Amino acid sequence: MSHILIVEDESVIRSALRRLLTRHDYTVSEAGAVSEAVDQYKLSDFDLIITDLRLPGAPGTDIIPLAEEVPVLVMTSYASLKSAVDSMKMGAVDYIAKPFDHDEMTLSVERILKERALVRQNAALKSVINRDYPISGMIGECDAMKLLFKRISKVAPTDSTVLIQGESGTGKELVARALHEQSTRAGGPMISVNCAAIPDTLIESELFGYEKGAFTGANTNRKGLVEAADGGSLFLDEIGELPLEAQARLLRVLQEKEVRRIGSVQAKTVNVRLMAATHRDLKALSKTGQFREDLYYRLHVVDLKLPALREREDDIQKLAESLLERTGNRMNTPNLFFSKDALLAINHYNWPGNVRELENAIERAVILCESEEISQELLAIDVNISQLKHPNTTSIRSTPQFTPETTDPEEDLSLEDYFQHFVLDHQDQMTETELAQKLGISRKCLWERRQRLGIPRKKPAIKQA
Repeated sequence: MSHILIVEDESVIRSALRRLLTRHDYTVSEAGAVSEAVDQYKLSDFDLIITDLRLPGAPGTDIIPLAEEVPVLVMTSYASLKSAVDSMKMGAVDYIAKPFDHDEMTLSVERILKERALVRQNAALKSVINRDYPISGMIGECDAMKLLFKRISKVAPTDSTVLIQGESGTGKELVARALHEQSTRAGGPMISVNCAAIPDTLIESELFGYEKGAFTGANTNRKGLVEAADGGSLFLDEIGELPLEAQARLLRVLQEKEVRRIGSVQAKTVNVRLMAATHRDLKALSKTGQFREDLYYRLHVVDLKLPALREREDDIQKLAESLLERTGNRMNTPNLFFSKDALLAINHYNWPGNVRELENAIERAVILCESEEISQELLAIDVNISQLKHPNTTSIRSTPQFTPETTDPEEDLSLEDYFQHFVLDHQDQMTETELAQKLGISRKCLWERRQRLGIPRKKPAIKQA
């Protein structure tokens, strides 16, 4: 129930307004002046303050800065355009003239309270999103993702060129979009170009534009994508596929901040922030002449690396459940959940296609499912579930698997129990590297799990002199 404060020196009007608001289920408090309201109440406890403009002592508008985020509705019997404008300039949310119509007053109060509720809900949602996952659409709590989020927040406000590196499907374009949205260029355009999707013969005209008559088929002047991004950001995905001729033109854009259309003798100044992404090793390509070395160093001002999904072991299940909820809601099939076998498969699959492959597998499963449970068969990923459940059997997968040989195959152990048994049974015969390889995880993940489960490393034997 909303709580409203009335600040009005005329008791008849104050009582009438109190009765009106009470009939509409609002809780009402009263004061006869600004000083009385400040002395008796904590203004931030109210959802709305309705005040007369002319009051004994300070005018009603003096309560506006004291109320901070609480909306203030000003009313007065001295209705005039000037007093209305002055009140709004001082921060009043609305203005109403006395004698007010009851319906007009109740509609104004209802509208103001609804708008305030929406603002507070949006602020709460944004704070939760920004606290948990500062990059829209990206979920991650592992160390690599936390470092990535931190670097994005530091780099975004600058105009520095950014090179985003990572395997296909890791979310490079999401990072580029986050850099744009958190920058001072957020109000400008963001143009995304997949260099690998445009034929070599068309890439220059697409990026830099052309003049009429520059080549056969150029029947009119055309602005390129670099010009289209003027005042904003240009994201070149798979920049390693860019032909050398186009690389030379792009280098001029970075060095001189200007672009010249094909067939034109005049250059045009552009204000563009460049972000590039690749899954290839540009430094190695530059050594073999497949990528311009001077362009590589121009791009390599800030380097952001996205980890592969298989390296984000602690994030995989949470990411999968989030994608399932999002996909289910989009397809009007809420309340879906993964079976135990499906979760086992998700956590042990290598995910060569990274997040994109996971997203596609979940979407396919949601489309095909006939109940609320998503089974491992619906995900259609190549994992031998029986081998994971009964680790004494031979794995048919080429990637190393978790195989605690001493565990009773009929015993219903959790994955952490499997891990603990395997490490304790084999650490005397294996090095940390061999243990990690056998488990199909990195040495860092092995160390982190040891710490979490309290499994100490075996101390090496002391050699006798």
